[in-house]
Amino acid sequence: MLQGIHHAAYRCRDAQETVAFYKQALDMDLLLAISEDRVPSTKEPDPYMHIFLDAGRGNVLAFFELPNSPAMGRDEATPAWVQHIAFQVADLDTLAQAKAKLEALGLDVVGPTNHAIFQSIYFHDPNGHRIELAANTVKPGDLERLREVAPAMMEEWGQTRRTVKQAAWLHEAEFSAS
Repeated sequence: MLQGIHHAAYRCRDAQETVAFYKQALDMDLLLAISEDRVPSTKEPDPYMHIFLDAGRGNVLAFFELPNSPAMGRDEATPAWVQHIAFQVADLDTLAQAKAKLEALGLDVVGPTNHAIFQSIYFHDPNGHRIELAANTVKPGDLERLREVAPAMMEEWGQTRRTVKQAAWLHEAEFSAS
């Protein structure tokens, strides 16, 4: 039934600032903008600017600026590292180049972090959204191995709500070195 993600939408403080940031930092072009006085799905009166950015390969990242709503916040019950937008880059060289570019723009960049099947860097956009850039480093058989243990991991997690170990090999070398 599904053919892919049409777009993912987030809130922004300032649509113009958001368009400029994503163009400068990630070379994402503005595809279109929609502005209405009422929400089409609910008919609520709530003026907004809805922008759509080209995230590559037909992927679209969208934002809403809502001038009549209270100031943006975040779900304080969820750790800041959990909610993020992750974009794929071609390879580790591209990841390193992106990190250098982002740091030259004055952004704090965490990483690269080795996740065994990919490496990534993290930074924040002007709205406070955490952004991840990831370069795949998966080795033959790794994804199949992870898919194989996924059902058992879900079952054990559902029963215990404690860390399960079937995929611990992903970070074993990293944690044993610390």
